[in-house]
Amino acid sequence: MDTTNIPADDPRPEEPVEPDLNECCGNGCEPCVFDIYAEERRSWQQAVKAWEERQRARAGMPPGT
Repeated sequence: MDTTNIPADDPRPEEPVEPDLNECCGNGCEPCVFDIYAEERRSWQQAVKAWEERQRARAGMPPGT
């Protein structure tokens, strides 16, 4: 990985906040607040993996170690 394009300020992505049970109206909305949260969580997990790879590259470690 080319480390020249990694910004100096590269904070770890923040985990999305799980909705409270009361935030769901129970009417079967599409998408439900929990569906939105699940998608945000999947995106966050991918962003964390990419961030971890950038941190390994910055430290000079081989990918996936």
